[in-house]
Amino acid sequence: MSAPGRASVGARFSVFAFSAHLRALVRSSELSLVVVAVVVGVLAGLGVAAMTELVDVAHVVIFGIPFDVRLSAAARVAPVAAFTALPLGGLAVGLIDHWRRVRKLPRAVDPIEANALRGGRMAIGESLIVCAQTVISNGAGASVGLESGYAQIGGAIASRLGLALRLRRQDLRLLVGCGAGGAIAAAFGAPLTGAFYASELIIGAYSLANAGPIFAAALAATLTTKALLGAPYVIVAPPVAALALGDHFVLVALGLISAAIGVGAMRAAALLERGFAATRAPRWLRPGLGGLILAAMAWYTPQVLGAGHGAIGLDFSARLSAATLATLLALKLSASLVSLASGFRGGLFFASLFAGALLGKLYALGVAAVLPTLGLDPTACIMAGMGTLSVAVVGGPLTMTFLVLESTGDLSVAGGVLAASIAASLAVRATFGYSFTTWRLHLRGESIRGAQDVGWLRDLTVGRLMVSAPPTIAAETSVRAFRAAYPLGSAHVVVAIDEAGRYKGLVLVPEAHAAPLAENEDGGPIAAVARLPETSLHPDVDVRTALAIFDAAQTDTLAVTERETGAALGTLSEAFAARRYAQEVDLAARGVLGGG
Repeated sequence: MSAPGRASVGARFSVFAFSAHLRALVRSSELSLVVVAVVVGVLAGLGVAAMTELVDVAHVVIFGIPFDVRLSAAARVAPVAAFTALPLGGLAVGLIDHWRRVRKLPRAVDPIEANALRGGRMAIGESLIVCAQTVISNGAGASVGLESGYAQIGGAIASRLGLALRLRRQDLRLLVGCGAGGAIAAAFGAPLTGAFYASELIIGAYSLANAGPIFAAALAATLTTKALLGAPYVIVAPPVAALALGDHFVLVALGLISAAIGVGAMRAAALLERGFAATRAPRWLRPGLGGLILAAMAWYTPQVLGAGHGAIGLDFSARLSAATLATLLALKLSASLVSLASGFRGGLFFASLFAGALLGKLYALGVAAVLPTLGLDPTACIMAGMGTLSVAVVGGPLTMTFLVLESTGDLSVAGGVLAASIAASLAVRATFGYSFTTWRLHLRGESIRGAQDVGWLRDLTVGRLMVSAPPTIAAETSVRAFRAAYPLGSAHVVVAIDEAGRYKGLVLVPEAHAAPLAENEDGGPIAAVARLPETSLHPDVDVRTALAIFDAAQTDTLAVTERETGAALGTLSEAFAARRYAQEVDLAARGVLGGG
């Protein structure tokens, strides 16, 4: 081999050896994982800055607003701009989706779905498509926020890095939480908010072992974005008067109202999606139709456009009547739901904060009218409305409480918001059970209600656990012939099948030998003593469902059959299924608690 060839092989070997050493170091050292989390946080912060800058430029160019004015805070927008940008932006988003379906590209998964069902696996390519659609949607003025795109790119970067390092499932899920939480922290300039967003909504558990990487990523992302352009969604609230005990009960009542509005909004989203489908318009055209509806709303007020960051600052101190507040609240919720139902891409995190602020301000007027002697600070109602409606829609009571705390710096009001947020969360869980993200997954047929790692459960199926090619016997075979074919001790159970191989029952060998037979009798067909001819498992059933079927059938062994044809494929014992389930539960719990 020539000298250059040997040098090339040596360089590749050195890179491989370094990569292997780095993987081993990260997998064995918590400090190394913190360093990786910091890298993820920096990259997430860069992604937040890039997306924000693109959208800000788009708003200036398309709507002609000053660079230092938010779109939703503009006094008015030109109808020509709104009726052009929103339908064309929607059309662009729809055509991208159509192109993806034609090319049969896989659907992108968000960080919650990735951690719940895929062990933290996300694809960069599909995530970049989602981010592009989110930038187009918000840039054209759709009533959605960029925060879902922020979390998407942060989680995807983290997942790609974790896969390159061949991290274990739990470490990969943790890193995805670091990426998504870091992006949210950067968006709001609130590292505590981002850290609890990662724990509550992305990872689905709190753990001291996870705290180091999560907080490191959140802080790194926040500092990165602040150094480049400042936090895009930072909320600045005026000082709030200290809350009395009675004030907490009033805020809890606001939490319950927020829960009702949040559940209604989520159910309305499904109805609106069906409404757009009922128009028979091609799917790629529906975002354009939604854009026309949004443009008509923007003609009334630009506050329905974008996430609403500018509008929330504008309305915070403005003297608005109850009728105006109720109108703005209805319009904002409607605009956000129309945006998502028609096919625009984006999140409801900040939109729900803005709608919650309007609700809180409206609630404060009602409290002042009904209980004028209470003296509750309207700002406390506004912050509680923001937190509770966001909890109802997005989830995460601690996330929203820390957002209020980092916005106001006031522990007293944060305590009141926490009480109200917990009330809202409990009410939604009791009456509905989903956040907006998991509700949309439910509409697609998924059953998850949070980011807890259930991917291992889906992978642990009967098909993986069963004993293939079990001993079989023709169902019409006589009992005497069965005894000859399967003497005591040769097998525990035998599957009875018909001439086409279809399952006809389970024969317990000791039972078949127990009945007395006269010398001239054959005992009749073995199918007569077969058990559970109508009960069997299928290969795609998960182990938890299988254990429930065992319990209902009150048996320790079941046959496994093909779902369509009924052909016998194998057998599974309850003891083995229970042992494997217990092992996986133990591994998942150890991962959540920071164990190996």
